[in-house]
Amino acid sequence: MDLQKQPPQPSDRPARPTAADPAGSLRASDADRDRTADILRDALAEGRLDAEEHGERIDAVYRAKTMGELEPLVRDLPGAPAAPAAEPARRPSGRETAAYEPGGGDGPAEKLIAVLSSSTRKGRWRVGRRTQAVSVFGSVEIDLTEAVFTQRLTTINATSVFGNVEVRVPENVTLRGTGSGVLGNFEVESLEAVDPEAPVVVVNGFALLGNIEAKAKRGKRVADLHARMRKHLGH
Repeated sequence: MDLQKQPPQPSDRPARPTAADPAGSLRASDADRDRTADILRDALAEGRLDAEEHGERIDAVYRAKTMGELEPLVRDLPGAPAAPAAEPARRPSGRETAAYEPGGGDGPAEKLIAVLSSSTRKGRWRVGRRTQAVSVFGSVEIDLTEAVFTQRLTTINATSVFGNVEVRVPENVTLRGTGSGVLGNFEVESLEAVDPEAPVVVVNGFALLGNIEAKAKRGKRVADLHARMRKHLGH
């Protein structure tokens, strides 16, 4: 009788299940979330996800704390590579480093997510290198006309599904963009600043039955451009 009680004892050791999935418990970085969001955006453009499911998964992406929470969101999609999901979050991607000013810091991206809601960023605020804007049946407004630019290049990645994303910049910065719309609108009114040291704002986006628009706000300018840039860059 005593011998039959002995077999359950080895199962009391939880060490093996914990070690079986080391990548799943790894904390997710902002770069990991951005990579996952890019995969979902491509899947939406290809028709693999509908607008409702895309919105649900995007919301889950920016709530995720670990790699184990991110992996199921793209497991059934062809653009989901196994390596980036398991590699340490601190390992920088060469593509990201090139996209956000060579030699610059890899600060966290600011997220503006509007799912059946609205999200606004305006007034006097410090602009980061990257901003992720996602609107699903909602509205996102990014107003840079009174913002403080702390680096030369600012990139805004926007996705709109049955929603609206608006970006407004001062007249004396450079504004560029690339993107597309499917039964929707993607429009960037390009600007080339006279000052070669002026901030550069790049808007990348995809609109599905939605709208993404970026343009200058007339009468708004970055005051004391040289002094402000040098002060925040430490020159």
